[in-house]
Amino acid sequence: MLEVKARGEIFVSKILGKKIFDGAGQKVGRIRDLAVLWDGAFPRVVGTKYTKGSQKIICVSEFNELSRKGLFLKHKMEQTKTKELQENELLVKKWLLDKQIVDIKGSKLVRVNDIQLSLLKRNDTFEVILSAVDVGVRGLIRRITGYEPITGRLPSSLVGWQYLEPIRTRTANLKLSEATDKFSLLHPADIAEIIEELDYYERPDFIRTLDNQTAAEALGEVDLGTQVNIIKRLDNERVSKILVEMAPDEAADLLGELTQEQSDELLSLMEPEEAEDVRELMEYPDDTAGALMTTEFITLSLNMTAQEAINRIRETAQEAEIIYYLYVLDENEKLLGVLSLRELIMTQPVTSISQIMQERVITVLADDVHRDVLDTIVKYDLIAVPVVDQNGCMLGIITVGDALGIVVPDRKNLESFSYYMVRKAFGKRYK
Repeated sequence: MLEVKARGEIFVSKILGKKIFDGAGQKVGRIRDLAVLWDGAFPRVVGTKYTKGSQKIICVSEFNELSRKGLFLKHKMEQTKTKELQENELLVKKWLLDKQIVDIKGSKLVRVNDIQLSLLKRNDTFEVILSAVDVGVRGLIRRITGYEPITGRLPSSLVGWQYLEPIRTRTANLKLSEATDKFSLLHPADIAEIIEELDYYERPDFIRTLDNQTAAEALGEVDLGTQVNIIKRLDNERVSKILVEMAPDEAADLLGELTQEQSDELLSLMEPEEAEDVRELMEYPDDTAGALMTTEFITLSLNMTAQEAINRIRETAQEAEIIYYLYVLDENEKLLGVLSLRELIMTQPVTSISQIMQERVITVLADDVHRDVLDTIVKYDLIAVPVVDQNGCMLGIITVGDALGIVVPDRKNLESFSYYMVRKAFGKRYK
């Protein structure tokens, strides 16, 4: 039976620079840095760097004891196993201490002020894992002064390593290869705040750690200038994949800020149908409803039953910007009516859509200015308003969030205002 004994915890700041003694008690170097491998929830120490300038490390299997007094090895130095630092291993002091890392549990960016090590003994094997990060002032003072702050005056600010994710390209090998991407569990607004806290050079590195959908959702929450700065520093193939996951109106806004050459190249890498939707949106003047709208909405046919409409929603809802309003079109894309999801659900399955839709639909024209769009949404308490051409053919929709973004550019204020508007409008019949 495997016997595991806890040997206590110690902070990295307490052992860096300490002497290393071999099995004969001779000093053979100092703890210059710890080499770790992050292939599980908790990074594990694989060895220690013991001389300046060298990438050679003493293997953790040679450790006998580790404490504030130093590192004590099992054998004489000439019998001690050493190896070169591997590509998938990194040095704690060089790549982690004082670096920024994402606290998934707290949905925020934190700085690594100190690292807690847990010392374990598995039968005859000595193990060291990185169990937590100190992100508070307490850890910073410990690092600078070498002394532990008085308990109580400064609260502990430890974050368990299982809640942490790296952001830098150099530490991309830290990412768990077989685990679910933790960033996808965060709300896009939380990821956007993390992006905004990073410096100019770190933002692209962080985006590279995200899957395409998560990256698209997060970029949609940051300001356009930040989007452009990030996109310009990514390769075009990755950018095209992110653009595909973005709402067409957001992709059009972003491409409109790039050079014609780069915009054309990115569009050529996208699927033809998706690229065409974006190109059409890019043709509208910036201050018009056409430039503000998205082409992702749910349409129904006049001769559908309520059950058939629900089945269609199940098939297409994932691609739609919102599903609160359902638009009824004829074969020529002319807008005939609208109904809410609430009305549809409360209707008998065999009821025809023509019997429950509202024929009087509030719309805006593609060339209406932004202020008129917002006035319409506010006046009629709408979550979204359809955009039509002069012939009444539906072109897209403008959500309350997109409309408010023009006059309330600050994202935090915008979210609060949008939430209020949606709460006010949700559940009402379309008027």
